[in-house]
Amino acid sequence: MAATPHWQLKYARRIKFFDALAIAWAIVGAHLLRFGTFDAESVTEVLGRESVTGIPLPYSLLGCLLCVTWWLMLGAWGSRQTRVLGSGPDEYKRVAAASLWLFGLIATFSYVFRVDTARGYVGIALPIGLAGLLAARWLLRQHLNIDRQSGRSMSRLLLLGGPSAVAHLAASLRTSPHAGYLPIAAYSPGASSSPNSENHSGLPILGTSADVSRILDAIQECGADAVAVSAGVQLHPQTLRHLGWELASRNISLIMAPALTDIAGPRIHTQPVAGLPLIHVTTPTLEGGQRVAKRLFDIVISGTLILLISPLMALVALLVKLDSKGPILFRQQRVGIEGKLFYMLKYRSMVVDAERQLSVLAHRNEGNGLLFKIKDDPRVTRVGRHLRRYSIDELPQLFNIFSGSMSLVGPRPPLPQEVEEYERDVRRRLLVKPGLTGLWQVSGRSDLSWQDSVRLDLYYVENWSLAGDLVIILRTVRAVFRSTGAY
Repeated sequence: MAATPHWQLKYARRIKFFDALAIAWAIVGAHLLRFGTFDAESVTEVLGRESVTGIPLPYSLLGCLLCVTWWLMLGAWGSRQTRVLGSGPDEYKRVAAASLWLFGLIATFSYVFRVDTARGYVGIALPIGLAGLLAARWLLRQHLNIDRQSGRSMSRLLLLGGPSAVAHLAASLRTSPHAGYLPIAAYSPGASSSPNSENHSGLPILGTSADVSRILDAIQECGADAVAVSAGVQLHPQTLRHLGWELASRNISLIMAPALTDIAGPRIHTQPVAGLPLIHVTTPTLEGGQRVAKRLFDIVISGTLILLISPLMALVALLVKLDSKGPILFRQQRVGIEGKLFYMLKYRSMVVDAERQLSVLAHRNEGNGLLFKIKDDPRVTRVGRHLRRYSIDELPQLFNIFSGSMSLVGPRPPLPQEVEEYERDVRRRLLVKPGLTGLWQVSGRSDLSWQDSVRLDLYYVENWSLAGDLVIILRTVRAVFRSTGAY
């Protein structure tokens, strides 16, 4: 049996320690806030004098029992499993679910057996503990991601599949080191490649035989911790089943990587049918209640922001007016949902005749594909340069959002001439309203290539959700302050 990688053991110990620390901090804090101190008089207050046992239970003892039970619940809910650590929301969901289930059971027990638990004690312990656990997990995740960016704390992965599928999977994993998978070798059953050669994935091909023993020898040769089975693998289902059994006996993970790209987790549903795990992929539609919820969200948030930052917007307007001649606002025609034209508002950050100078500066274009961008654009004013750096010039778009021509989150609003050059697939960007921010904003902005920009916008259209919008908004705050890709 293969030994568990050292980094996994080390990280597991670290998580267990910080879980215990966060829980103890919450329980002690709840006791101090509710009862003041741990003096003898405060701890003699008891639970359940009318309980079936009739045995008094001091809150100090209850706190110890709660600490142990909470810590065990986190393990029982799988919040410390390696596959959920480092990326994705699943780890946080499991931490929250374990905590809420525990306190839900405590509330149910108290009600059924008429145990008079101090509501303030429980009401303080849960939010403090949950906040502490999530904060600790977030900090540990940042440390783990730093390690993974340097190539450490990764699961060594053997890719099993056809050459093209292996190359695609390897390229995808290399762009997401935070996921914790390091492709080290490939194995292509039935392929014509000879062993120890390299294909366009850049990985050594360790074999092409469909025999399970040969695959196991390749795994041992490269020292893989996990095997990812990709599309195009020429193995009989029974052979794949036997391989799974052998890997399980060796404590090596088996990962199935179907030929699905840019599909978010909530859209994937597995249904066992006749022993086969059928994968259902649903397509989100922004209709009915979802459309109303998104529109209501836009109105409430944009309206609130307009009221709160109106003094700042007035100050920026004054600075723009004093800095250079011309109007305060810049109105530009853009293409909205379903190809409808609208005028997008921005603070003017360039000289008045900026668009007339475009043809002269065309040879200096540093933009991605259809987009025109110059890092040191001579048309940008002094104030405009600072406004662009922190995206302050885009604040007037809150009025576009409030009026309904834009949304808080969505694809980048394109120019009409850009849309004329769109390929058929790219036109799917127009199925939703353009946004003030989006995946393009939090993933590099102007530093993105045209292909990456399109991919992110299409991913948003295909996987839209209100929860996803909230995550993008939170990530936008960090992206704006870092000012990466803003010019």
